[in-house]
Amino acid sequence: MTPEAPASARITRRICEAIKGQIAAGALGPGTPLPSTRALAAEWGVSRTTVTAAYEQLIAEGYLEARQGARTRVAQGLGLAPAPQGQAEPPDVPERLSAYGQRLMEFALPPMPGGGRMIADFRYGDVAAADFPVLAWRKAVGGAVLRRQERLRYGDPRGLAGLRVALQGYLWRARGLRCDQDQIIVVNGSQQGLDLCARLLLDPGDRVVMENPGYALAQQVFLASGAEVVPVQVDGEGLQTEGLPAARLAYTTPSHQFPLGGVLSAGRRRELLAWARRTGAHVIEDDYDSEYRYDIAPIPPLQAMDDAGRVIYLGTVSKTLSPTLRLGYLVVPPALSTAFTQAKRLTDRHAPGLEQEALADLIGSGAYERHVRRVRRLNGDRRAALLAALADSLGNAATVVGADAGLHVVVWLNGLPRTWEDELIARALAAGVGVYPVTPLYAPGPATLLPATAGLLMGYASLDDSAIRRGVRMLREVLDSFTRRFRSQSF
Repeated sequence: MTPEAPASARITRRICEAIKGQIAAGALGPGTPLPSTRALAAEWGVSRTTVTAAYEQLIAEGYLEARQGARTRVAQGLGLAPAPQGQAEPPDVPERLSAYGQRLMEFALPPMPGGGRMIADFRYGDVAAADFPVLAWRKAVGGAVLRRQERLRYGDPRGLAGLRVALQGYLWRARGLRCDQDQIIVVNGSQQGLDLCARLLLDPGDRVVMENPGYALAQQVFLASGAEVVPVQVDGEGLQTEGLPAARLAYTTPSHQFPLGGVLSAGRRRELLAWARRTGAHVIEDDYDSEYRYDIAPIPPLQAMDDAGRVIYLGTVSKTLSPTLRLGYLVVPPALSTAFTQAKRLTDRHAPGLEQEALADLIGSGAYERHVRRVRRLNGDRRAALLAALADSLGNAATVVGADAGLHVVVWLNGLPRTWEDELIARALAAGVGVYPVTPLYAPGPATLLPATAGLLMGYASLDDSAIRRGVRMLREVLDSFTRRFRSQSF
């Protein structure tokens, strides 16, 4: 509970509010003298000290003005005369947004997670709270708090030197990526990394090549900057790189195409890098979940093949630790390091220091990589449970893609038209199962370029085996009733 103010302070506040009310009502107009402190104190039954404190407060706020040798008066400019009778109210002036702001207003806000209890929510991007390394993180944060510093000050916009050194070593060990620590920019999640890329590399009207389907929030970042997004189809080998148009930027998820799961083949990687060198474009490599490859070692990053400084590597700990930490990092070509540092400084000075120190300790002690190995096993088990449940409950009614890596799969519902996707999802949600459509991840365009079949994006990293099995069984029941209705309307 908030401690109650002393009685004198409460009375002072009441006197202030009473005088403000009289000014607002027009009872005390501009220049009107107020009673002496002695008179008002007698009227209120309080000490002159209390009234003097009230007057001083109102003078400080600009309601009253005092001159030496004269009585305190209502300040000029207050208590404006009311509008004449019959005069129309002034029209509402619409808010004027910048072109950037107007473009933002065209995007629909994403739905927030439901608050009700569900059988299973297959929302992609969620991870299990129980997987978080509480003890190791608490120890790392505690150590960071206890380390004495001479002063608290703004830090390096690129991020703490200790974290960048730790990330430099981790990226070499885990991803085979060689870089200098000055190339690393610590950001508030991958979304800020994308925003910085758009601000620094795009002007209105510039073109961005992007996978179709692809990450919707990346597309919105580029559209908000005024760029033209050129969707390029993907297949089992990732982005189709033959005949790419000239552009300033390309966005790709080469190690695990989002959402369909393909891996950009070696030939296409070479073609993409050659295109970037030839056109002077940069390539954003979003390596959003490379830690989760279950059958073979993680795919080497595109950046490791880049010898011309055209690739910007984007990583995050949202899938390994928690999306709530908002910690990610860019590895930028040396020629762009200063520009990204300046942009980060103007955006928010730097990422939160305590979390950076804790992550640096976690990586430096080896606890982070031990944690990654542990959650890879846990999510491998969840993946196996989901695939088994889908096979048992849906069988030939579904085709699953993108299951070799990552924390989600795409489930195509064979024979069910895409146009029935939204209603199926609404029915599933009403039954307590959260599933999400694939169609919004495709760029707007002719219906012939959209999938003919309804598809679901199903994440599994936040669920246990029991919830996965129960959720898929309920999805089967919803799908059966839905399919019967669909068939009855087709004849």
